[in-house]
Formats: sequence, C-alpha cells, structure tokens
Amino acid sequence: MRAFRSLTIPALLLITALSACSVSTNPGGSTESPQPDGPVTIGFSQATQQSPFYVQLREGAEAAAKKAGATLYFADAGGDVTKQNNDIQDLLTRQVDVLLINPVDPQGVQPGIAAAKAAGVSVVTVDRPVPEGAVAHVGRDNKAMGALVGKRLSEQLGAKGGKVIEIRGDAGGAVARDRSAGFHEAVAANPKIKIVEGPYSDYVRSKAVTAMQDLLQVHPDVAAVYAHNDDMALGALQVLKENGKDKVLVSGVDGLMEAVKQIPSGQYVATALNDPISLGSKAVETVLKVQKKEQVEPSIDAGTALIDTDNAAQYAGTGEFAEASK
Repeated sequence: MRAFRSLTIPALLLITALSACSVSTNPGGSTESPQPDGPVTIGFSQATQQSPFYVQLREGAEAAAKKAGATLYFADAGGDVTKQNNDIQDLLTRQVDVLLINPVDPQGVQPGIAAAKAAGVSVVTVDRPVPEGAVAHVGRDNKAMGALVGKRLSEQLGAKGGKVIEIRGDAGGAVARDRSAGFHEAVAANPKIKIVEGPYSDYVRSKAVTAMQDLLQVHPDVAAVYAHNDDMALGALQVLKENGKDKVLVSGVDGLMEAVKQIPSGQYVATALNDPISLGSKAVETVLKVQKKEQVEPSIDAGTALIDTDNAAQYAGTGEFAEASK
C-alpha cells in the first residue's frame, strides 16, 4: 500500500490510461469518464468474438444500450480468462454502474467478480452462468435445447438408430455440459443410438472441420452428427459433403440462419432457437433494472424452440440468426 501511495499523480494517470486501452465503447458512447449524474454506464466483458453468435450478442447489447441512452464499454477477452479478469479491472476503472459478464470460465472469472464486489459494482451474467457472485443471469435453457434437438434427431434415425458423433463446445463450460446432457437424455430411449463424444472445438467452425475430418476416418459408418452449435455443425456438414456422405444427418443449436436455410434440403435435421440479438437486449434490460435497484429474478430464461422441416420456412430471413419473435 505504501508503494502505491508513493506514486506521483502523473504516474497514476498514466496507469489509468494504459489500463483502459483494451476497452472500446459503443457507437455514440463517450470515451470520457462518466459523471455521477450522467447516463447509466455498463461494462460488458465478453468471452470471445470468434463465433457469429457472440458477435451478434454484442450487437444486441450495444443496440439496447444505445436505445436506452446508456453508455456501454466493451471488452473482448479473446477466450483468455486471465485477459478477462484484467478487462474487468479496466472496466471498473471506468466507474461503470453495472458489469455485464459473459464468462470465459465460470470459476476462472471469480477474481474479476470479487473485484467488482469490492468496488460495489453489481454483476449480471449473460449466456454462461457463474456459480456465485452475480445478482442475475440471463440465458436460455441449454439442456432443453439439447433435448429438443436430440428428440428430433432420434425420431429421424428411427428404430434403426446408428452411430452419432457429438462435437462438443468448450471443456468445463456450463453451456456445453447442458447441451450434451439434454441431448444424451433425449436419445437414451433409443437403444440403437450410440454416441461417440468428439473433441471440444470451442464453438468454432474451423476447429470442427478439423475434428470431423479425423473422426470420419475412425468412424466411416457414422449415421448422424450433433454439434453444440450450428457453426460447428456446418463445419461437420462441409466435411461430410466433401466425402460424399450425403446421407449422414446433421443437427446443431443456436438457429444460425445458414443452418436454418439448410434444413429444407433434408440432411440438416434441426436446430434450436437461441437468438443472440434478443438475448443481448434482454441482458441490458436486466442490467438497467439492477442499476435502478428494481427486483429481478436470479435466473431469467429468454426461451427457445425447435426449428426443423415443419417450421424452418417461418424462421428463414435475412438476419444472421433466426429471430425469437418469429
């Protein structure tokens, strides 16, 4: 503590300036430190921007903040939990009113959450929950998503069943865990289905392509693929088509429009709705309620639905993801 007090005022200003370098603001947001009587300021620490879902989640949050007249400071952790904790510290130096966190690792982000608590800043999580430290979580029932897709894929495979390759999201992540659990429970009623658990591909298409190329060599008799998101499922579909495996069924989660538009052709069986724009908007809506000291539920479910051949045409559109309002 004495060493800190010995720093000169210019040195302190330099540290503050440097610490803010990894943080950006939404269009129209001020880069100056917010005044106590100014607009609500939200710090948004996101796990990654390497997936279309997370890009859209950010856009939904930024649009909702702008509409509400709030200032949103954004930081991308790039999948690195150490950077995320540093990002949270940076956001706290901006004197944000509330923190919105999409954690890289629910446990690993605890130092950042502890820092927020020490600063008297409330935390709301989005998409990925944390075991403790958040006043509210805004997300969707990922177990239900996996179950919806699993039931539909099981029906499509029928009594014959077959080998299903599961391409998983991130190791240790609650989303991956729940999407897997829901799927496994849904297909358990069909004893002819055998699940082969593939590697974690971090929800990234290019990683799923590599994984599927390897898996197809070992399991040429695969009957279907289930991926924890549509981006990975589309990577698997690409590999299957390149190898003439047009009869192998594919399914994913998130309602990525590219996947939705594949469904009518038959090989892509189903996905589950997970509109990131509306999720980001709901998260900011919750953050604003927290800032106003309004009562909010500890867990807020934004809802989901199955998208398959029966309704894919209703969800098809020009957006990057199927819209929850459809």
